Amino acid sequence: MNQLNLEKIATQLESDNSRDRLLALVSLRKVAPEDAVPLIKKVLYDDILPVRSMAVFALGVKPTEECYPILVDLLQTDDDYGIRADAAGALGYLEDTRAFEPLVRAFYEDDSWLVRFSAAVSLGNLKDERAKHLLMEALDRDEVILQQAAISALGEIKAIEAIDSILRFADSEDWLIRQRLAEALGNLKSEKSISALNFLVKDSHPQVKTAAGISLERLEKS
Repeated sequence: MNQLNLEKIATQLESDNSRDRLLALVSLRKVAPEDAVPLIKKVLYDDILPVRSMAVFALGVKPTEECYPILVDLLQTDDDYGIRADAAGALGYLEDTRAFEPLVRAFYEDDSWLVRFSAAVSLGNLKDERAKHLLMEALDRDEVILQQAAISALGEIKAIEAIDSILRFADSEDWLIRQRLAEALGNLKSEKSISALNFLVKDSHPQVKTAAGISLERLEKS
């Protein structure tokens, strides 16, 4: 993107209209990270929460050396739980294994279920095997949404040893848990996975059926 367009985006980010600022952030999709990050920082502490939220997300998909410390600081110190959750999610997009410890702390210590959920999902995105124990513990939490995140993350990490722990959710009353299970099993090749997927492909919910069918095809091809 040429300098003229970058200047136009920079001007948009300074607009009094929050819609203009949001559109400017969307325009940064085509901008190289080293050019985009200084512009994103202009609205990182915007008065309008959706603008801040999009800016935090943008740091996760425009990785530079600046992004990691900014996101960790937001995760650990921001007063808004939504922004902390956004920061946790963005750290997962960075796929920087340095984020493991901050995400683990957020999972155990943050008082917001949304932040803990985002931290669990991002631990899966990091594909760091150190997260297996934490994620298996999360399966025993009372919060259904954390169970969903843990099942998905264990699948992303390809934690084959977790199969028995996650298979108990095959008849969960929550269809989203069953869908997450069907998706995760597609990354965990074993006879138990195939058997469970043949059960889930007959599920009463169409999205569970679809996920199970896709996972079965993936396992057959692999």
